[in-house]
Parts: sequence; structure tokens; C-alpha cells
Amino acid sequence: MNVAVLKQLTILSLLLGGALGVVTLIPFIETISFIGLMFFAATLIIWFMTKVELINIQSNRESVVTGAIIGFLAFLGFCVTYLPLVLILGRGFGLYNRYGISLFLGAGSFGVILMLVVFMAILCAVTNAFSGFITYYAMDFIKSMEKK
Repeated sequence: MNVAVLKQLTILSLLLGGALGVVTLIPFIETISFIGLMFFAATLIIWFMTKVELINIQSNRESVVTGAIIGFLAFLGFCVTYLPLVLILGRGFGLYNRYGISLFLGAGSFGVILMLVVFMAILCAVTNAFSGFITYYAMDFIKSMEKK
């Protein structure tokens, strides 16, 4: 994979994760936003980068690796924005969107929180790798239908 493409992929993934971290604070949208992060971040970014011709995925392996990178980085971007905001809202203002997360942030050590974030990012990478794989096949199928 090209280094310039990897940088663009990283920036887009972190921006999407950060945006979803802020959107997840909204009470009625939180579940939809988190599911979108866990399963559809790779689909959105691969589709966008293909439409603007920033990336050209040629194989299954490339789609899986790209989806995994997107999922991992998007979840890290999500945690960088979401966790501090939840801590500020919970401790500073007494607003608990998810009381368990706020309690865990206050009681857990930095190492435990970091370990949880990394393991969840790996889970997000696996699910988004599969989403990238499915996106590649769907886009390839659409291209073959347009040729006919």
C-alpha cells in the first residue's frame, strides 16, 4: 500500500472515529453510532476513497487489510474523543449518559483502560476487516454489472 494512501486512510479513519465519538454522546443516536463504528466504518471510508479515486483495491487481501486498519484507527479516534468527554460530563456536570463507563473511568487505572481500548480496537478491526471484504465484493459486483 502506498504511504500517501495510508496517510489519507489514517486521517479519514481518525476523523470518522472522532466525529462518531462526539455523536455517540447524543442519547437517542448512541447505539446506532456505535454500531456504525463497529461494523460500517470501513464500508464508508472505502466507498468514499474509491469514489474520489484516492484508492484502488485490487485484491481480497488488500480489502481486508484496509478494513482492519480503518477499524483499528477509527476506534482509537473514537476513544480519544468519547472517553474524555464522558469523564468531563460525568465528573464535572453530573450528566451520566452511560453511568458504567463513567464509573469505570473513575475507578480503573490507566493501564486497564488502555488495555480495554486496545482490545476493543482489535475487535473493531476484525469486524471492519470483514466489512471491507464485503464492500470489495459488492463494488466488484456492481462494476461487473455495469460492464454488461
